[in-house]
Amino acid sequence: MTDAKEAARAAAIARVMDGRSWDDFCDALKKAGHDIVLADTAPANPLDRAEGWRYLARLTRGALESMLEAADTQAPEFSRAVHETIKMGMDNPDNIYLAAPVNGNFTYRITGTRGTVHYLGFGAQAGGYGKTASLDTAGYLEAKDMAIHADGSFEIIASSTPQPGNWLRMSPDTRLIQVRQTRMDHKHEIPAQVKIERIDGPNQPRHLNAERVDRALAGAAMFVAGTAGLFARWTEDFRQHPNTLPRFNPDVALAAGGDPNIAYYHGYFVLADDEALVVEFTPPACDFWNLQLANYWLESLDYRYFPVHVNKGTAQYNADGSVRIVISKQKVNVPNWLDTCGRNEGTLCVRWIRASDHPQPQTRVVKLSDL
Repeated sequence: MTDAKEAARAAAIARVMDGRSWDDFCDALKKAGHDIVLADTAPANPLDRAEGWRYLARLTRGALESMLEAADTQAPEFSRAVHETIKMGMDNPDNIYLAAPVNGNFTYRITGTRGTVHYLGFGAQAGGYGKTASLDTAGYLEAKDMAIHADGSFEIIASSTPQPGNWLRMSPDTRLIQVRQTRMDHKHEIPAQVKIERIDGPNQPRHLNAERVDRALAGAAMFVAGTAGLFARWTEDFRQHPNTLPRFNPDVALAAGGDPNIAYYHGYFVLADDEALVVEFTPPACDFWNLQLANYWLESLDYRYFPVHVNKGTAQYNADGSVRIVISKQKVNVPNWLDTCGRNEGTLCVRWIRASDHPQPQTRVVKLSDL
């Protein structure tokens, strides 16, 4: 062990022993709350404020799970880092997100069964919201481009050097493999089953030590602050063009871990109690599209219980193939109505996968009485 590594190890042990690791973790979370949830730009109403505190608590829970409990790149496992009660970055209600920690210098085998889920993609992500405020995509592999056996089984090799067959390209700084499964029919589609293992070296987890705990607590706090700060900045940009849906910069989306096959349109709605936002477009030829609602913090609204999204398979279409979606706080009996869940302001997103072209969604604010 080099002198520098020995010094770092001794420092980590000292921080764990005297409690500084924990104190710094708690202080960083407190600072994130003041800097982000209590920021002058953040909404100052009880609903958004309460959701802000819940959001930081959710991010903390997810960060500790991924960095303290499931962070060993020698023995990674896929887990649901984003789901019904941990949300971030305009998470898609139609998606099942899985993630596994990896080291871009190692080689991994991913095995599984395809299932019947509408869309399946694997992304190798570098960086991190806490460290670099980005999640750069080093490589991406979609099921449509994979060799899959007749029984639905498949195998992928993930590495920084080219491999025959299904290869997911990583870079030396890749730290995460993310899986997206997109559903049009939540009730009937069967999700893919996936496993991952390291194949070029030890594949058992290492024993817990002080260095790992010190690093994990610091990393978790950085993740909470970095993630919340990044997406709050996004929302502030969306607020500059209320009730519209311009195309989101593809490079920015990709740097945040977005799917390179998806075109995103982000907006911020502002509505009075007696108003609705009408969104109209003719979907392009594409594998999938949807429109969803989210809060200021870019958390999807509660799609388990409320109509807050519509997709290619669930939408009601006009005779000419176009779609009209109505968004309001009060319920209205029209096709494709989406519920803001008690809020007058929030965010929304349109996305389509592998679209032939990229038409601009049209928006207008109307009185409910005029619908």
